[in-house]
Amino acid sequence: MHPASRFIPVWRTHNLVIEIEGAEPRAAVLAAEAVGSVLGGLADLEERLAHGQIVFLGVHEERAHFALDVSAIEAPLDMVRSPALAAAGIAEAGVRFADLRQLGARLDRREGALLALARAMLFWHSRHRFCGLCGSPTRSEEAGHMRRCTDPACKAMHFPRTDPAVIMLVVDGDRVLLGRNKNFPLPGMYSTLAGFVEPGESLEDAVAREVREETAIEVSAVHYHSSQPWPFPANIMLGFYAEAASTAISLDDGELEDARWFERGWIQSHEDDETFRLPRLDSIARRLIEDWLAGRAGIGG
Repeated sequence: MHPASRFIPVWRTHNLVIEIEGAEPRAAVLAAEAVGSVLGGLADLEERLAHGQIVFLGVHEERAHFALDVSAIEAPLDMVRSPALAAAGIAEAGVRFADLRQLGARLDRREGALLALARAMLFWHSRHRFCGLCGSPTRSEEAGHMRRCTDPACKAMHFPRTDPAVIMLVVDGDRVLLGRNKNFPLPGMYSTLAGFVEPGESLEDAVAREVREETAIEVSAVHYHSSQPWPFPANIMLGFYAEAASTAISLDDGELEDARWFERGWIQSHEDDETFRLPRLDSIARRLIEDWLAGRAGIGG
């Protein structure tokens, strides 16, 4: 392992960040020397690479960057506060392991993408330690971007996957359909509808089926808007606008606790509170809504 390498620690799907009062959070990136002194030397890093606990992420500013799984450490902040890491200049007040979903909108775009990739790759390794074909252990290869079955009679290769999901804003003239999932963390948050694409299904069919299943609303024309990677754990969100062909809402599948039609003017004049709030600013759901409110959707008035 080259001493100029840099490491992105991940502890049980949480990323290491530095938050100082009065400043935006930033990623904590560790030097190879600092990590090696804590984990038992650079030779130990090589062994971790073979087991998928280290994954090559790419080269930035002429330095190789790796994801480092420290989930086995019960008190990971002790590692951060060690003299070796203090010498590396990252043992500052406010350093902690945090859920990226809560910080993503405030992080620098490049840093956020790097943390998301590290989290997604290590999550994949933790879920594919055994072969899905024969059940034998697998071993990390290709710098962590492939796992191979260790059974000589199988040798199946397994690669990271991304599952497609559709997310759509249903439009009826000057109003839109928003729903509240029972698992939303914030009180009063309403968002666009979403769901996974099923095998053998087109994206347009997935949009229509998900809207129908969740609200009984039928849609006609479906228009692509944009996409967003969502590594929680391994999804790509494909955003659409859908024109409503019916308007009567019926909640039957139990996923939504509420769904309503909201007028454009009402949304624009309402301030977030515990009765109604829009999704987080960095989400594709919010982008779909904001573009419609600004008249950039091309449909719905």
